[in-house]
Amino acid sequence: MARTSAVSTDIGAVVAAIRSAIRAGELAPNQRLVEADLCGDYNASRSTVRSALAELTVEGLVERIQNRGARVRAVSKEEAIEIVEVRSAVEALCAGKAAERITAEGISELRGLARRMEESVAAGDLLSYSKANQELHQRIIDISGQRTAAATIERLRGQSVRYQFRLAMQPGRPAVSLPEHLAVVDAICSRNRRRAEEAMAAHLASVARAIKGSDDSARM
Repeated sequence: MARTSAVSTDIGAVVAAIRSAIRAGELAPNQRLVEADLCGDYNASRSTVRSALAELTVEGLVERIQNRGARVRAVSKEEAIEIVEVRSAVEALCAGKAAERITAEGISELRGLARRMEESVAAGDLLSYSKANQELHQRIIDISGQRTAAATIERLRGQSVRYQFRLAMQPGRPAVSLPEHLAVVDAICSRNRRRAEEAMAAHLASVARAIKGSDDSARM
């Protein structure tokens, strides 16, 4: 089934489109990536798709199996925990920088996202909560101005998408993570760098613990 007919045949655009599909769970771990199908899905030439898959292999999102082609790389629970631990260090830095650089407009935006998350939890809307969660983390990174950190986090998130999706949609998990996110927002909006760093590190430590305790055999 074609996902779009408007994606450019530019390699960068195809890389971004496939990466987005993996992060969104549209392409599942271990799913085969057939070049002919991808050409139709993304309106791209075979050489463009092949180059895109090569770049995504370097990023760790795709793996090539000899004589079997490419597939979405599956991340083990142990690796997912390691990824979150690395993210913790990098995103704590971003939270601290965001606390130093945030403007009045940025404060209003983060407070608004926090309200959306509270409303989603109250309504039991896990999907909306997950979307607001992702937006919040991204806006904190954007506000921090740390471009190198942003690129690193983007890659790490893509690799651990299986666990991110499962945790975000797990009943009861938002009630645990919401207070953690609110603490991060409050610290950043108070322009308290140290508290922002500590709150983000504490949140991602909680994510690592949740992954460790998750059922690795469960389906997405």
